[in-house]
Amino acid sequence: MRILHTMLRVGNLQRSIDFYTKVLGMKLLRTNDNPEYKYTLAFVGYGSNPDHAELELTYNYGVESYEQGTAFGHLAVAVEDAYKACADVKAQGGNVTREAGPVKGGSTVIAFVQDPDGYKVELIERKAGNGASEQL
Repeated sequence: MRILHTMLRVGNLQRSIDFYTKVLGMKLLRTNDNPEYKYTLAFVGYGSNPDHAELELTYNYGVESYEQGTAFGHLAVAVEDAYKACADVKAQGGNVTREAGPVKGGSTVIAFVQDPDGYKVELIERKAGNGASEQL
């Protein structure tokens, strides 16, 4: 078994595509519009299934925002340099909500950014060869 994708409901599909592709360096992999059922899907990621898990962005026609509740925590993305990744996110107009630095009680360097719908994305520093993202 393996994780294929994670789905997030978004209030503005293009704004979310722009965040994940331009700010976090993912690729738009495919879209699927379903007017009969009033939704559009966009899949983004650093690679496609089956080699990589994807992020499914779901836009339901006419819904501009969602309450996230208390169950969802965050997505996590590996980056080679969390400090540089934060600077890059800011340069693209993204929102860094926790600057890069060691995790409390440990030495792993992490940061948090927030997407346009308020979802948190953790940036976890992993040096080359340890699963770091090549895009950030």
